[in-house]
Amino acid sequence: MKRILLPERSDWKQQAEALGFNFHSMYGEPYWDESRAYQFTLKQIEDDLEDVTEEINGLCLQLVDKAVQSEQMMRALQIPEKYWDWIAQSWKNSEPALYGRFDFVYDGNGPAKMLEFNADTPTSLYETGFFQWNWLEDQLSRGGIPQQADQFNSLQDKLISRLSQILEAGDHLHLSCVKDAIEDRATVRYLQDCARQAGLQDHFVFIEDIGVDEAFQFADQEEYVIENLFKLYPYEDMFRESYGPILPKTNMRLIEPPWKAILSNKAMLPMLWGMFKGHPNLLPSYFEQDEDKSDLTDRYVRKPIFSREGANISIMEGAQVAEEAQGPYGVEGFVLQAYCPVPQYGEDFTVIGSWVIGDEPAGIGIREDSSKITKDLSRFVPHYICD
Repeated sequence: MKRILLPERSDWKQQAEALGFNFHSMYGEPYWDESRAYQFTLKQIEDDLEDVTEEINGLCLQLVDKAVQSEQMMRALQIPEKYWDWIAQSWKNSEPALYGRFDFVYDGNGPAKMLEFNADTPTSLYETGFFQWNWLEDQLSRGGIPQQADQFNSLQDKLISRLSQILEAGDHLHLSCVKDAIEDRATVRYLQDCARQAGLQDHFVFIEDIGVDEAFQFADQEEYVIENLFKLYPYEDMFRESYGPILPKTNMRLIEPPWKAILSNKAMLPMLWGMFKGHPNLLPSYFEQDEDKSDLTDRYVRKPIFSREGANISIMEGAQVAEEAQGPYGVEGFVLQAYCPVPQYGEDFTVIGSWVIGDEPAGIGIREDSSKITKDLSRFVPHYICD
């Protein structure tokens, strides 16, 4: 694994805007950064990332199977009790998942270490699946990277295939996100395109514009009943909305399925460690209130049970905060995870996001930041494979 400095394409911003990538720069800083790229060998991709993604996803599914049968685990996950049966039933019914993203620490040597699983509302889908591939094809045609170069990226094809497995051709699929969230809207717009290619009839509605009637039917802003809903909105937030108690009573199909609520918060990290202690791709993790934290040293990471984009995460050295990110999370409690040094290239720190579609590994996206904590404005950097 190497970071290669490259000249930027002179017209990449015009291409990005023409293709709908209108958040390539944010607040005067680049979000998409093609002044560099990461080069991997095929062995690194296949053995250390692709195989590990499939392995860890399998462990997570075992965790769900155990959690739906355990009141203690469901309570520790901070999931309100009135949703337990609904979640358990969705698992027993084998309701299919669409996608997820594991965040790994990996520098090309030794086992990748899983930091967390973005199982419910992962973003950076468009830039990974589409614009990164556009960059690869463009660089190959211009001779900017070796002609034999490839990319670990079957994201778009697998998304289309998975959507056609979850729903039938001609089915209506509403897709939704919150207002005033540029990146979320871009992710949903990309999934709308994938849905069309899967033969589905797609409709967009903002979360805030969805209504519900006395028959427990959800409807869009034009009062069309929503049969299937992809929602880029976390379950833990939906549970606390006024319509939350209606969710288990409706016939509306949700993507992701309700059982994903078990994997979409960081309480699953100590549970996973407890079930598979010593696994080479897991980091020792505990609830903050645990008496026995024997696998932690004085350097560890403190994470809220619910958090997005690195918010409220602290790197600790003993009782002192070495580095932290601000945010609104933490009231539900914290987990502690062993500190794993993030690879550093120059002044930048790198985390790899590895995607799973259904249960299949599907590609990676790389984020860089001048901080050891990856945040919402961390830069996205493309990659390629070349032995």
